[in-house]
Amino acid sequence: MAEGGLTFRAASPADVGEAVPLIYSSGPAAFDYVFDTGGTRSAQAFLRFAYLHGGGEFGWRTHRIAEDEGRRVIAAGAGFDGRAVPGFTLAGALQIFRFYGPIRAWGVIVRGLRTESIIRPPRPEEYYLCHLGVQPDLRGRGIGTALVRDLLERIDTGRHRRATLDVAATNPRAQALYERLGFAVTALRSSALQNPRGRVADHYRMSRGAGG
Repeated sequence: MAEGGLTFRAASPADVGEAVPLIYSSGPAAFDYVFDTGGTRSAQAFLRFAYLHGGGEFGWRTHRIAEDEGRRVIAAGAGFDGRAVPGFTLAGALQIFRFYGPIRAWGVIVRGLRTESIIRPPRPEEYYLCHLGVQPDLRGRGIGTALVRDLLERIDTGRHRRATLDVAATNPRAQALYERLGFAVTALRSSALQNPRGRVADHYRMSRGAGG
């Protein structure tokens, strides 16, 4: 799909260098809280590993890419059916054990489960949007809006009752964007999760009907 000089397409392994920093930018402090264990085991290093693996929530198969006219990757995001969550959970656990080893992996998994009390997995009837990132120097130009619209085109109104997403309470600009696209706040979940690597902010759950 092309819109305003943008082209949207499925992500591929070749996009890893551009896509992973964009995915990370969607929630760096929360990613650091869960996945940064120090040294070479940073959150971005894990996201790169999981992205290249292909499967699960962070794999390239789950993501969409926006390119500009020069074919530069300028935005990335994911949208998936809530029915995918059990498979994503298993894939994520295997990726964590392979990346961190059997000792450190348990701490990562525990922090991930704690984070899910704030950023909860979608229900089976929901289409969930996440990992939405735009190149910092291009924000405010409608690229994020176009990316969300592209992802929403994948809703199946026969399967999905609503589209949902989470946004940090510290990011009112993103919240305003989602409100313009028809999303409304349905819950606020307060967070006390933090460690020396990062923290999970309070988050709003936002929702809109599958048909818009």
